[in-house]
Amino acid sequence: MRRIAIQGYKGCFHEQAARLFYGETGVVECDTFEGLYDAMEQGRADAAVMAIENTVSGGLIHNFELLRSRNVPVTGEVYIRIEQNLMALPGQKLEDLQEVRTHYMAINQTRPWFEQNAPWIRLTESEDTAKSAAQVAREGLQGVGAVASDLAASLYNLEILAPGIETNKQNFTRFLILDPKLQVPKRQIDKAILCFTLPHKPGSLAQILTILSFYEMNLTRIQSLPIPGREWQYFFYADIKFSSLERYRQALSAVRPLLEDLQILGEYTASL
Repeated sequence: MRRIAIQGYKGCFHEQAARLFYGETGVVECDTFEGLYDAMEQGRADAAVMAIENTVSGGLIHNFELLRSRNVPVTGEVYIRIEQNLMALPGQKLEDLQEVRTHYMAINQTRPWFEQNAPWIRLTESEDTAKSAAQVAREGLQGVGAVASDLAASLYNLEILAPGIETNKQNFTRFLILDPKLQVPKRQIDKAILCFTLPHKPGSLAQILTILSFYEMNLTRIQSLPIPGREWQYFFYADIKFSSLERYRQALSAVRPLLEDLQILGEYTASL
């Protein structure tokens, strides 16, 4: 069984993403996203799953920098709808709860439900959704609930009192697969993540985008981050989808002479 590094605790959404991509697998819990790379470098994990963007909160900016600086190829992706569930010890009812623990983002996503359905419950911020569920289970906390994934409820033998209490039902997170040993067959490659820098002159980005469009490259995301020490110059991170690997290679050949630097952070099969 492969060991997959996740940011968070067993039962978190990162583990859901790992299971969706790899099936049953062992997970290595990490406190930070940097820890994912450390676990792989130290041989404690074979691969990692890392969130990169969310449809509600946008991109995880720091993680783009990790992709560029830590040099582990992206070899896949997974999209998960974030469903938040209220859970407690078996036998507990909603009216028994006085406190609910969860991550601050989950509180933001579910506060309207509590205001409408259980205004007496105190919402307490915790380090992680799944860790909150684990604490309730391991400490046998009566009158205390957690908001977490259905996977966390299953792993920690908690009872879901109210499923899907998040306000936004179209809240999806995209996770990247970082797996140095995973070989993606060339015929299956239809997406790439690039990082490039441009000469500091007018129209340089527009020129690149025009060339990509000519070669029928679908630019699904572009993110800019400042280059430290170089005023008003940026790293550009681009997600590109394509139907022809040959046209993709031709597009790269066409833009390379116009770029100061180009890193291919990953080439893989798109999930959507």
